[in-house]
Amino acid sequence: MIKTTAIIGMGALGLLYADVIVKTMGNEAVSFIMNEERVNRNKGKVFHCNGVEKQFQITDCNQAKPVDFLIVAVKYNGLQQALEDMKNCIDEHTIIMSVMNGIDSEDIIAGRYGKKHLVYTVAQGMDAMKFDDTLTYTKMGELRVGVIEESQQDNLKKVQEFFDFISMPYTVESDILYRIWGKFMLNVGVNQTCMAFETNYGGVLVEGSQENEVYTGAMREVIALANKKGISLSDKDLQEYIALTRTLNPQGMPSMRQDGVSKRLSEVEMFAGTVRRLSKEEGLATPVNDYLYERIKKMEAAY
Repeated sequence: MIKTTAIIGMGALGLLYADVIVKTMGNEAVSFIMNEERVNRNKGKVFHCNGVEKQFQITDCNQAKPVDFLIVAVKYNGLQQALEDMKNCIDEHTIIMSVMNGIDSEDIIAGRYGKKHLVYTVAQGMDAMKFDDTLTYTKMGELRVGVIEESQQDNLKKVQEFFDFISMPYTVESDILYRIWGKFMLNVGVNQTCMAFETNYGGVLVEGSQENEVYTGAMREVIALANKKGISLSDKDLQEYIALTRTLNPQGMPSMRQDGVSKRLSEVEMFAGTVRRLSKEEGLATPVNDYLYERIKKMEAAY
C-alpha cells in the first residue's frame, strides 16, 4: 500500500491531488518537494482550495527522502530542473506518475530514472485554476492510467489500490499511448486557442467563430500526425473531446490561458512546437499550429 507521496510542482494539479490525498490520509502523507528558494517563498503559506483554507507540508529537495509515490506536476519548461530536484525522493520501489501535458514527459523521466518506475497517466476532465494562493475547480476530472510494459504491472496494481483508498477518480486504459495522444490533441486545440484569443472554454465552443475553427483545426493536424505515428486517432475522438470540453465550466480557462493572464511563458513549444517539428519530419503541413505558434510567441515577447 502506498503510504507516502511527494509532489513536484505546486500548480493547480499539484494542489488538487495533494488536497485529495490529505483528506483521506492526513497532512503527513504528502509533501511538496522544491528547492530552498521556493521553500522560503512557500513555507507556511495558506492556500484556499475551493474556499477552504489549507496548509501543506513542504520539503527542501536536498533534505527529501525516498517515497512510495511521486507525482510530477510541473510545466514542460520546468521538467529538467524537476528531474534533479526529485532525485532524493526515489529508490528502487518508488512509483513515478507524470500528470504533465504533452506526449513525452514519461520518456524524459524514464531516460533519467528508468521505465520500471513508471505508470503512464493522463489527467483529464478537470477545470482547475490557480492564481496566487487560490485554487478553484468545479470538476476534478479523472486520471487515465496504464502501462506499456509487463514490468510495470505491479506499479499499476499499487496505484489502483491507492486511488481506491483515497477515492481518486480513475480509469485503467488498455492502450494508454492512444489516450495520451488524445489528450495531447485536445490540449493543442484548447490550451493554445484560449491563450491566443484570450478566451475561455466557452469561447472556443461557439460554432462558426474563428476561435472554434482554430480550436478544431489545430486538433485535426494532431490526428494526421498521430496516424503517421501509428496512433489511431480519428474525428470520432475529436468529437468526444469537444463533448468533454462542454462539460467544463464555460468561464474556466486551461493552463496556457492562465499563463497568459499571469504573463508567464507558456508551453507552446510542447504543443505547437512539437506538432510542427514532428509533422515536418512526416512531410505534413501545419498551417493552424504555425499560426498559433507565431501568435503566442508574439504575445510572450510583449510581456
